[in-house]
Amino acid sequence: MRAKALLVAVFGVGMMLGGCMQATLEPASEASLTPRDKTLLAAAPYAKATIPEPYKRHIVTYHRKELPGTIVIDSDARYLYYVLDGGKAIRYGITVGEEAMAWSGVAEIKRKTEWPAWNPTPGERARMDVPAYVAPGPQNPMGARAMYLFDGNRDTLYRIHGTNQPEYIGEAISSGCIRMTNEDVIDLYNKVKMGTVVVVLAPHQGDSPYSPRVASTSTFFR
Repeated sequence: MRAKALLVAVFGVGMMLGGCMQATLEPASEASLTPRDKTLLAAAPYAKATIPEPYKRHIVTYHRKELPGTIVIDSDARYLYYVLDGGKAIRYGITVGEEAMAWSGVAEIKRKTEWPAWNPTPGERARMDVPAYVAPGPQNPMGARAMYLFDGNRDTLYRIHGTNQPEYIGEAISSGCIRMTNEDVIDLYNKVKMGTVVVVLAPHQGDSPYSPRVASTSTFFR
């Protein structure tokens, strides 16, 4: 079954990504938050961010051919899709960084962590003046959840994780992989299983209807 999922995911890379003529806003819910989540998020080092409407969580029409349960990342448009049945997907706004813009392909989630610690690379330590280890919590740039992508048994070093800078959702910034709001990454984390297939589109392979390149011609409906 996993082999079939991978084949379908690869086949779908060249197909259209989701001409979303209608998008239904899916409000964030506290139902998925644990008591620990509520306590730590209450101490988050940021004010409640105003996320642009197109980058809020939506249920959208979806025309690619990946199987339900697949994650598709369109770094160009700053979107992550979680594929549903019936030609639908949940679309989340994301922040992308240098690593996210550089890597593309098909991988699997082989590790999931709640409130992860962070071990910055030497380059990140030099650039950001951070310690070698950052403990879990609301001050940690990894946020509330992390999902780790592997190619077979090889860690791609590519992660989907939360953020303590939600004001950058919908943008590309200097470092990091795929960042989501903490509420959205918790929602996604609760949906995905170990072995979930993740398709990261190469530059210019997506045709999401909203991005900095096509914002002026896109129409959205609540």
